[in-house]
Amino acid sequence: MRFKRIATVALALCLASPAITSAQTPVLGAAAPGRYDHGAALEQARVIARSILDENQLPGLSLAIGVNGEVMHAEGFGFADLENRVPVTPSTRMRIGSISKPVTAAALGLLVERGRLDLDAEIQTYVRNFPRKRWPITVRQVAGHIAGIRHYRGDENLSARRYATVAEGLGIFAADSLLFEPGTDYSYSSYGWNLLSAVIEGAAGVSFLEFMRREVFEPLGLRSIVAEHTDSLLDWRADFYDRGEAGRLVRSPYVDNSYKWAGGGFISNTEDLVRFAFAHLDGTFLKPETVQTLWTSQKRRTGEETGYGIGWSSEKDPQGRLVISHTGGSVGGRAVLIVYPEHGVAVAMTSNGEHAPMSVENARRIGDLFIR
Repeated sequence: MRFKRIATVALALCLASPAITSAQTPVLGAAAPGRYDHGAALEQARVIARSILDENQLPGLSLAIGVNGEVMHAEGFGFADLENRVPVTPSTRMRIGSISKPVTAAALGLLVERGRLDLDAEIQTYVRNFPRKRWPITVRQVAGHIAGIRHYRGDENLSARRYATVAEGLGIFAADSLLFEPGTDYSYSSYGWNLLSAVIEGAAGVSFLEFMRREVFEPLGLRSIVAEHTDSLLDWRADFYDRGEAGRLVRSPYVDNSYKWAGGGFISNTEDLVRFAFAHLDGTFLKPETVQTLWTSQKRRTGEETGYGIGWSSEKDPQGRLVISHTGGSVGGRAVLIVYPEHGVAVAMTSNGEHAPMSVENARRIGDLFIR
């Protein structure tokens, strides 16, 4: 069943107190009832979202809920810009952090379907200048975090340097040794996904961002997901915050995410994240067998599953239902995206507060309400 969105707007501003509460923050939303009455579930979802905002003193939060292929509700809580009291709306774009990985995984899937990419080929098949290591590493291993490529060290995630190309960004870690023999262990690595963006360029013959725009975002009608270029004015982009001394909210430090577009450098609104999740369910964007490959947990050499496929985590919830998900953490932002593929329900939440608890568990609390 498809849901038609009907815009509704309710706005209330209060400028008095630095403590943010639901009574003081503006709320803008878009909701649509379908054949079933989701009213009670929706109200509970809004209570959960507000409690996450208030209990954690977040600057802002965005929520989108999808049912049966359509965004049936999207709503903003709190502020995108605290100083100017600009409210979060369904259009507000926030940093999605590592949810950039499943977004990038869609490009890998497309290239596999077109015969341009072999997941089990060595990385140097597509990135000839990447140094060979003690052991060979494959595209699939890198995508599943079992290749042994390291993650951030120290304050590397606070980089303010502009990297002109994907290849230039690889220089951060290209000379480093692997953490372990590929396939023997699991170690989460955003840098691995930087390398995969170079793989995409080598397989596709065009720049990574061009391929993402032309082959993923435009065909799916995703108008809000973009690489967060710091030299560009991006409509509806939030400001980003962290906790300073005594727990007060302060602006997050300036960063330039050009070194990690594929692993954590995109921004988006929550509606587009839900649409992106649903694009994996109907077989019109990626073939079902491709989606299955992305969502199937990889294994260590011992046969033990890692819970991570290619850009997506896969698990069963306490009720035994399959949940496909990813969370994202970045400077000044947190995000979560979950989908129940067997039930046609998806939930996306983002916040412009670096301390926001954007966990799979919190998203499941909302998603559970809409499963029938």
